[in-house]
Amino acid sequence: MTNRNLPDNNTQTAYLGNGCFWCTEAIFQQVSGVLEVISGYAGGKIANPTYAQVCTGETGHAECLRITYNRSECSFNHLLEVFWATHDPTTLNRQGNDIGTQYRSVVFFSDDEQKETAIAYKNQLERSGVFHDPIVTSFEPFTIFYKAENYHQDYYNLHSNEPYCRLVIRPKLEKYLKSLKP
Repeated sequence: MTNRNLPDNNTQTAYLGNGCFWCTEAIFQQVSGVLEVISGYAGGKIANPTYAQVCTGETGHAECLRITYNRSECSFNHLLEVFWATHDPTTLNRQGNDIGTQYRSVVFFSDDEQKETAIAYKNQLERSGVFHDPIVTSFEPFTIFYKAENYHQDYYNLHSNEPYCRLVIRPKLEKYLKSLKP
Protein backbone atom coordinates (compact mmCIF):
# COMPACT_ATOMS: atom_id res chain seq x y z
CA MET A 1 0.00 0.00 0.00
CA THR A 2 1.35 3.39 -0.92
CA ASN A 3 1.43 5.65 2.11
CA ARG A 4 3.74 8.66 2.03
CA ASN A 5 2.87 11.39 4.51
CA LEU A 6 2.81 15.08 3.57
CA PRO A 7 1.13 18.08 5.16
CA ASP A 8 -2.66 18.15 4.78
CA ASN A 9 -2.61 21.41 2.80
CA ASN A 10 -0.89 19.57 -0.07
CA THR A 11 -3.26 16.62 -0.18
CA GLN A 12 -6.52 15.97 -1.93
CA THR A 13 -8.67 12.89 -2.30
CA ALA A 14 -10.34 11.29 -5.31
CA TYR A 15 -12.82 8.41 -5.34
CA LEU A 16 -12.77 6.40 -8.56
CA GLY A 17 -14.38 3.13 -9.58
CA ASN A 18 -13.12 1.41 -12.69
CA GLY A 19 -13.65 -2.27 -12.17
CA CYS A 20 -12.04 -4.68 -9.75
CA PHE A 21 -10.22 -2.71 -7.09
CA TRP A 22 -7.38 -5.26 -6.98
CA CYS A 23 -6.44 -4.27 -10.54
CA THR A 24 -6.92 -0.57 -10.20
CA GLU A 25 -5.19 -0.31 -6.82
CA ALA A 26 -2.00 -1.78 -8.30
CA ILE A 27 -2.01 0.79 -11.08
CA PHE A 28 -2.76 3.89 -9.00
CA GLN A 29 -0.06 2.91 -6.50
CA GLN A 30 2.43 3.55 -9.31
CA VAL A 31 1.23 7.08 -10.09
CA SER A 32 3.76 9.71 -9.11
CA GLY A 33 2.35 11.98 -6.43
CA VAL A 34 -0.13 9.42 -5.10
CA LEU A 35 0.30 9.10 -1.35
CA GLU A 36 -2.17 6.37 -0.46
CA VAL A 37 -4.56 4.02 -2.24
CA ILE A 38 -7.30 2.29 -0.27
CA SER A 39 -9.73 -0.24 -1.76
CA GLY A 40 -13.34 0.06 -0.71
CA TYR A 41 -16.94 0.68 -1.58
CA ALA A 42 -19.01 3.79 -2.33
CA GLY A 43 -22.32 4.74 -3.86
CA GLY A 44 -24.53 2.21 -2.15
CA LYS A 45 -27.55 2.16 0.07
CA ILE A 46 -26.46 0.18 3.16
CA ALA A 47 -23.94 1.07 5.84
CA ASN A 48 -20.74 -0.92 6.32
CA PRO A 49 -21.19 -3.36 3.44
CA THR A 50 -19.12 -6.50 3.23
CA TYR A 51 -17.44 -7.79 0.09
CA ALA A 52 -19.96 -10.64 -0.04
CA GLN A 53 -22.85 -8.16 0.08
CA VAL A 54 -21.33 -5.87 -2.57
CA CYS A 55 -20.68 -8.85 -4.87
CA THR A 56 -24.41 -9.56 -5.04
CA GLY A 57 -24.89 -6.27 -6.87
CA GLU A 58 -27.86 -5.54 -4.61
CA THR A 59 -26.28 -2.92 -2.31
CA GLY A 60 -25.67 -0.34 -5.05
CA HIS A 61 -22.02 0.05 -4.07
CA ALA A 62 -19.18 0.13 -6.56
CA GLU A 63 -15.76 -1.28 -5.87
CA CYS A 64 -13.66 1.85 -5.85
CA LEU A 65 -10.50 3.45 -4.61
CA ARG A 66 -9.88 6.29 -2.21
CA ILE A 67 -6.81 7.93 -3.70
CA THR A 68 -4.99 10.50 -1.60
CA TYR A 69 -2.51 12.52 -3.59
CA ASN A 70 -0.14 15.46 -3.34
CA ARG A 71 -1.72 18.06 -5.58
CA SER A 72 1.64 19.78 -6.16
CA GLU A 73 2.90 16.54 -7.76
CA CYS A 74 -0.26 15.10 -9.27
CA SER A 75 -3.46 16.70 -10.47
CA PHE A 76 -7.00 15.39 -10.43
CA ASN A 77 -6.83 15.67 -14.22
CA HIS A 78 -3.85 13.30 -14.26
CA LEU A 79 -5.74 10.80 -12.11
CA LEU A 80 -8.60 11.00 -14.61
CA GLU A 81 -6.13 10.37 -17.44
CA VAL A 82 -4.97 7.18 -15.70
CA PHE A 83 -8.56 6.28 -14.84
CA TRP A 84 -9.80 6.41 -18.43
CA ALA A 85 -6.66 4.83 -19.90
CA THR A 86 -6.77 1.76 -17.67
CA HIS A 87 -10.30 0.46 -18.11
CA ASP A 88 -13.07 0.35 -20.70
CA PRO A 89 -15.48 3.17 -19.88
CA THR A 90 -17.80 2.13 -22.72
CA THR A 91 -19.05 -1.09 -21.13
CA LEU A 92 -21.97 -0.66 -18.75
CA ASN A 93 -21.48 -2.44 -15.43
CA ARG A 94 -18.67 -4.60 -16.74
CA GLN A 95 -14.88 -4.76 -16.85
CA GLY A 96 -13.62 -7.90 -18.58
CA ASN A 97 -15.11 -10.93 -16.86
CA ASP A 98 -16.30 -8.84 -13.90
CA ILE A 99 -19.99 -8.13 -14.42
CA GLY A 100 -22.40 -6.17 -12.23
CA THR A 101 -23.13 -2.67 -11.00
CA GLN A 102 -20.33 -3.07 -8.45
CA TYR A 103 -17.86 -2.90 -11.39
CA ARG A 104 -19.35 0.21 -12.99
CA SER A 105 -17.17 2.99 -14.31
CA VAL A 106 -17.79 5.86 -11.90
CA VAL A 107 -16.31 9.10 -10.66
CA PHE A 108 -17.52 9.98 -7.17
CA PHE A 109 -17.02 13.73 -7.10
CA SER A 110 -16.41 15.53 -3.81
CA ASP A 111 -17.18 19.03 -5.08
CA ASP A 112 -18.34 20.96 -8.14
CA GLU A 113 -14.78 21.41 -9.39
CA GLN A 114 -14.15 17.65 -9.49
CA LYS A 115 -17.51 17.09 -11.17
CA GLU A 116 -16.91 19.74 -13.82
CA THR A 117 -13.34 18.55 -14.44
CA ALA A 118 -14.43 14.93 -14.84
CA ILE A 119 -17.33 15.75 -17.16
CA ALA A 120 -15.15 18.06 -19.26
CA TYR A 121 -12.52 15.32 -19.56
CA LYS A 122 -15.17 12.79 -20.63
CA ASN A 123 -16.54 15.23 -23.22
CA GLN A 124 -13.03 15.82 -24.57
CA LEU A 125 -12.50 12.06 -24.90
CA GLU A 126 -15.81 11.66 -26.71
CA ARG A 127 -14.95 14.45 -29.17
CA SER A 128 -11.51 12.93 -29.79
CA GLY A 129 -13.00 9.63 -30.95
CA VAL A 130 -10.50 7.62 -28.90
CA PHE A 131 -13.36 5.29 -27.95
CA HIS A 132 -15.56 3.88 -30.70
CA ASP A 133 -18.56 3.47 -28.39
CA PRO A 134 -20.13 6.06 -26.08
CA ILE A 135 -18.57 6.50 -22.64
CA VAL A 136 -20.98 5.26 -19.96
CA THR A 137 -19.00 6.42 -16.93
CA SER A 138 -21.35 7.79 -14.28
CA PHE A 139 -20.72 10.85 -12.15
CA GLU A 140 -22.12 10.48 -8.67
CA PRO A 141 -21.82 12.77 -5.66
CA PHE A 142 -19.50 11.32 -3.06
CA THR A 143 -21.28 10.53 0.19
CA ILE A 144 -19.34 7.94 2.16
CA PHE A 145 -16.50 5.51 1.57
CA TYR A 146 -16.28 2.17 3.32
CA LYS A 147 -12.82 0.61 3.47
CA ALA A 148 -12.84 -2.93 2.14
CA GLU A 149 -11.75 -5.81 4.32
CA ASN A 150 -8.02 -5.92 5.10
CA TYR A 151 -7.33 -8.85 2.78
CA HIS A 152 -8.27 -6.61 -0.17
CA GLN A 153 -5.69 -3.94 0.68
CA ASP A 154 -2.40 -3.94 -1.25
CA TYR A 155 -3.64 -7.11 -2.91
CA TYR A 156 -1.34 -7.31 -5.90
CA ASN A 157 1.79 -6.52 -3.93
CA LEU A 158 0.99 -9.23 -1.40
CA HIS A 159 -0.23 -11.89 -3.88
CA SER A 160 1.57 -11.15 -7.16
CA ASN A 161 2.28 -14.84 -7.85
CA GLU A 162 -1.35 -15.96 -7.60
CA PRO A 163 -2.95 -16.86 -10.96
CA TYR A 164 -5.41 -13.92 -10.98
CA CYS A 165 -2.59 -11.48 -10.32
CA ARG A 166 -0.32 -13.00 -12.98
CA LEU A 167 -3.00 -13.37 -15.64
CA VAL A 168 -5.23 -10.33 -15.09
CA ILE A 169 -3.54 -7.66 -12.98
CA ARG A 170 0.08 -7.96 -14.14
CA PRO A 171 -0.69 -7.36 -17.86
CA LYS A 172 -2.73 -4.25 -16.99
CA LEU A 173 0.01 -2.98 -14.71
CA GLU A 174 2.75 -3.69 -17.25
CA LYS A 175 0.76 -1.91 -19.97
CA TYR A 176 0.40 1.14 -17.74
CA LEU A 177 4.09 1.14 -16.75
CA LYS A 178 5.12 0.77 -20.41
CA SER A 179 3.03 3.82 -21.27
CA LEU A 180 5.17 5.91 -18.91
CA LYS A 181 8.38 5.27 -20.84
CA PRO A 182 9.34 7.71 -23.63
